[in-house]
Amino acid sequence: MITLFQCCYKPFLPLRKTFLLSPSQWPIPLHRHKISTATTRYAVNGPRVRFRSFGSTRQSQPSINDERSKTAGGGGGESNKNNSNSNINKSSSSELWLYNTMSKQKEVFRPKVAGKVGMYVCGVTAYDLSHIGHARVYVCFDVLYRYLRHLGYEVNYVRNFTDVDDKIIARARELGEDPISLSRRYCEEFRRDMVYLNCLSPSVEPRVSEHMPQIIDMIKQILDNGCAYNIDGDVYFSVDKFSDYGQLSGRKLEDNRAGERVAVDSRKKNPADFALWKSAKEGEPFWESPWGPGRPGWHIECSAMSAAYLGYLFDIHGGGMDLIFPHHENEIAQSCAACKKSNVSYWIHNGFVTIDSEKMSKSLGNFFTIRQVIDLYHPLALRLFLIGTHYRSPINYSDVLLEKASDRVFYIYQTLHDCEEVLSHHNEEDRKDSIPPAVFSCISKFNEEVLLSMLDDLHTPVSISALSEPLKTINDLLHTRQGKKQELRIESLAALEKAIKNVLAILGLMPTSYSEVLQQLMEKALKRAKLTEDQVLQKIEERTSARMSKEYEKSDSIRKELAAVGIALMDSPDGTSWRPAVPLSMQEQQISAA
Repeated sequence: MITLFQCCYKPFLPLRKTFLLSPSQWPIPLHRHKISTATTRYAVNGPRVRFRSFGSTRQSQPSINDERSKTAGGGGGESNKNNSNSNINKSSSSELWLYNTMSKQKEVFRPKVAGKVGMYVCGVTAYDLSHIGHARVYVCFDVLYRYLRHLGYEVNYVRNFTDVDDKIIARARELGEDPISLSRRYCEEFRRDMVYLNCLSPSVEPRVSEHMPQIIDMIKQILDNGCAYNIDGDVYFSVDKFSDYGQLSGRKLEDNRAGERVAVDSRKKNPADFALWKSAKEGEPFWESPWGPGRPGWHIECSAMSAAYLGYLFDIHGGGMDLIFPHHENEIAQSCAACKKSNVSYWIHNGFVTIDSEKMSKSLGNFFTIRQVIDLYHPLALRLFLIGTHYRSPINYSDVLLEKASDRVFYIYQTLHDCEEVLSHHNEEDRKDSIPPAVFSCISKFNEEVLLSMLDDLHTPVSISALSEPLKTINDLLHTRQGKKQELRIESLAALEKAIKNVLAILGLMPTSYSEVLQQLMEKALKRAKLTEDQVLQKIEERTSARMSKEYEKSDSIRKELAAVGIALMDSPDGTSWRPAVPLSMQEQQISAA
């Protein structure tokens, strides 16, 4: 074993800063007995009620109980093992807790620099369209990014593109295309997917092909520190030189999977040694280096690019659970070999998307691309599906769950659209500055539930579930006889809508237009049903005629025929309309399965 040099590889590139939401865009917290909205302050029309603000990190919150803490672990591998933080005490429950793969437990999040967060998430290897397993990774970390910003942090979010890799070269050869050109094309396709899924752009998206000087410089530093060796132009990291190898995954050296991005080479000192630099082969892209022409190994790129943009000491490194070993394990070894002081505070990993309990992946051929899914389902329905399970738990992909997510987002946006329509007929200036105690209590409970769930390792399913009560209250105010007569009805609707929109923004579920999304959801439902809207309207006319003729059996048959393919008919004094719904056959499957 050798002593690593104290001097560290110096990043070539300046740190990028991301921009926080302007104060006017921040969700407005509720403080005690007043509710702030865009232009009005509402006082509870009744006794004072104490309430801790949603998103505030300055006040003590009620403890997160045992049951909620256990649920947050949800089945995500070792998430429930040695979890000494399952009971979060009252004095610290106003702080954000994140599960750290390194310590195998939830820890209070404290950034290295107050008010600032450095976060690196491993990006895609761009050689094909991304599948929904990829979608889950980047939606999960988009939620974390949004929530950190909501809490007031300045976040430097780095997400790379791997555009130099064996898989890219193989695909380019198959298609007769230049590897860099092919990868560039799929990088842009990936960006389009992220826009569809309403993911915010990272602060910076570095590419391997544009960071060769940084990669080569880091490899030189590792060699100088005696932790790598050169064999005929191939440079390998010597895992025997890093005594802490395996600390992240808990695995042993012999578990390193030779052949899975771990080169099989009899010249290596240890079979687990991995490539830092690969000598050039005929027909492959290459770059000049001190060891001859070649290209970098897979693992070194993330160590070099994270150091270039965030330095060797930063807060969060994330990715899917499949990256824990060997990729992130190797990153730790490389970074520490280049700089002894290298340290990432929190290693965060999301669970897999599975099909029949098997991980979805391109290599297994059991995957659906994001494009395939959003061809039939709205991207925001896919996003809701992905965050409807705790990020560390596996999600089993199914059409039934996507149908339920689609039905849910339609209900959310229809409710808010109806609310917006009513509010548009009333001037804000004419509204009073108070709301009824029952409405205030509903909002207070909603914000408290979301606050506790998000602080508890981003428990998004609880936050989504918490939407039910304020949405129901809005619908009661809009559509029931008693609700329409309620005192301070318009003020109540405005306050409820504001609270819901704030949470939807944090979850990345806030659309630019309710009506536009509702129309798109209806179009997707028609496509799944293999019907046109004219055909549905004709069925409605046939059913109306049957009812007028008292042919109730025929009327019921038409309703059931449409319900079977996910078209629900809604009767009202103004006539019959339709909306998307979970197909009747799927509902029956769910009932029989239960």
